[in-house]
Amino acid sequence: MTEPTITQLEPMPGDWRRALAVVAHPDDLEYGCSAAIAAWTDGGREVAYVLATRGEAGIDTLAPADCGPLREREQRASAAVVGVSEVEFLDHRDGVIEYGTALRRDIAAAIRRHRPELVITLNHRDTWGGVAWNTPDHVAVGRATLDAAGDAGNRWIFPELTERGLEPWDGVRWVAVAGSSSPTHAVDAGPGLERAVRSLLEHRTYIEVLTEEDPETYVRGLLTGFAEAAGERFGGKPAVTFEVFGR
Repeated sequence: MTEPTITQLEPMPGDWRRALAVVAHPDDLEYGCSAAIAAWTDGGREVAYVLATRGEAGIDTLAPADCGPLREREQRASAAVVGVSEVEFLDHRDGVIEYGTALRRDIAAAIRRHRPELVITLNHRDTWGGVAWNTPDHVAVGRATLDAAGDAGNRWIFPELTERGLEPWDGVRWVAVAGSSSPTHAVDAGPGLERAVRSLLEHRTYIEVLTEEDPETYVRGLLTGFAEAAGERFGGKPAVTFEVFGR
C-alpha cells in the first residue's frame, strides 16, 4: 500500500516591501509567526504591528489597569527582537472585541496609514482545526482584517477617513493568515527561529502564568515543534505557514 502524498506548501510571495500585521492581543504574533517576520526584516522589508487590544484581560491575577501597560511593554520589547519598531494599539476591549464597522474602520485606517502590500492576521475561523475552539477576539479581528483590506481602497465606505487625511490605499495584494488549519504557503523558519524564541520570551509575565515549566524550555519546545511539523510540507525545512488570500 502506497503512502499518501503530502501536498507541499508554496513559498510566500517575495515581491513586496511593506507589511502590516493586525492581531487581537500581545503575543498573538509570537506563537510562530515572528520567525518569518525576523527573516523579512533581515531582508530589508518594513513590518509594522497593529493590535486591537492591550491584552488587559489576559492574566487572572492582574487587574486590567495594571495588566494592560505591562503587556504593552512586553509586546514592544518582543517586536524589537525581530526588527519591528512600529507597534500601535487600537484600544478595543480585550475579550469582548466586536466584529463590525467600527473595527473594520479602525483597521482600514491603519492600512491607509501604513500602506502595506502584504497584510498579516491570525486565524479567523471558529476552530484551529478539529475541535480546538478559537477565541471570539481572534475570529473578529481576523475576519475584520480580511474585510478591511478591501475597505481601505474604497473612498466611499468610510469617507470620514479621507476627511482625516487618510487617502484610500488599494495596494494590498495579499492577506496572509497565520495559524490556519488550511495553509497554502510557508516561510523558512530556520534563520529567524532563535529570535522567535527570544521574542516570545519577552512575554515572560504571561508565559509564567500559562505554564509551570521553565519559560525557555516551554517556548523553545513549542516553537520548534510547530516549525518542524510545518516543515513536513515545506521540503523538510522548519517553516512558518500561512493561508494566503490574493486581492
